[in-house]
Amino acid sequence: MQNYLEFEKPLAEIEGKAEELRAMARANSEMGVDKEAAALDEKAREMLVSLYRDLTPWQKCQVARHSDRPHCKDYIEALFTEYTPLAGDRNFADDQAVMGGLARLNDRPVVVIGHEKGSDTTSRIEKNFGMARPEGYRKAIRLMDLADRFNVPVVTLIDTPGAYPGKGAEERGQSEAIARSTEKCLKIGVPLVSVVIGEGGSGGAVAFATANRVAMLEHSIYSVISPEGCASILWKDAEKMREAAEALRLTAQDLHKLGVIDRIIGEPMGGAQRDKGAAIKSVGLCIDDILKQLSGLSRQDLIHDRRNKFLTMGQSGLAA
Repeated sequence: MQNYLEFEKPLAEIEGKAEELRAMARANSEMGVDKEAAALDEKAREMLVSLYRDLTPWQKCQVARHSDRPHCKDYIEALFTEYTPLAGDRNFADDQAVMGGLARLNDRPVVVIGHEKGSDTTSRIEKNFGMARPEGYRKAIRLMDLADRFNVPVVTLIDTPGAYPGKGAEERGQSEAIARSTEKCLKIGVPLVSVVIGEGGSGGAVAFATANRVAMLEHSIYSVISPEGCASILWKDAEKMREAAEALRLTAQDLHKLGVIDRIIGEPMGGAQRDKGAAIKSVGLCIDDILKQLSGLSRQDLIHDRRNKFLTMGQSGLAA
């Protein structure tokens, strides 16, 4: 069953009517409703194209957060073979919001790390809605150390509203863990590729995305703060999230123009949630292509490339 977003309600009505006609035809084989249903399907297709042709930043936020979008677990299961999960930070606990381990991508050994939001109520609570605690970032550091030691590329999949802001997380050094994870990204001498598959929220995302190359799915978002959080700070009104989304320049298209990300990965019409297989395949092709481009660089070249990417970010805008 398709879950519709707020702006997709007119589309839901048309697709619902088409399905009603088909249900009536199944109940009574003598009813000839094929033409009417086909006409509604065509109208729905045209409306879908129209809706997704020019999404506003706030609408892109809604699409990026859609519960039916493929999550980190889906990408790992579909793209990677011989996946061996590694758990725990060797210090406190295993954070279920961060998953990762050793795997192969097209027979190339890699370490894959990502945020996992969960797919139903039970798993979302277990995964803390993709909001990592300090032990999640320390687990990622451990995995990046492992990749660096054995000269294996790192692939990170970003999908988090941000790091968990709870009291226990702060007591266990949340900000220090995020900073150490970001530092580790900059220091490792192996290719590091990041893909924002849904939300990329604040330092919780940057801690995994300080990479040689950063790609984003077409309707994903990446920003320093959520639109709701930004609105409550600037306007003291979380309902002004639409204005905040515009001001934050958080879409893949804006960030590509600004040079914050390197690639935009196209999504199926209507978003990744309408054709998970196609979206996952596109992400896999992008990661594979980037890894091939980076494979010829030496350890020092990879570190210099990564550091230079972030140190020079925004300088052209300042010069202008």
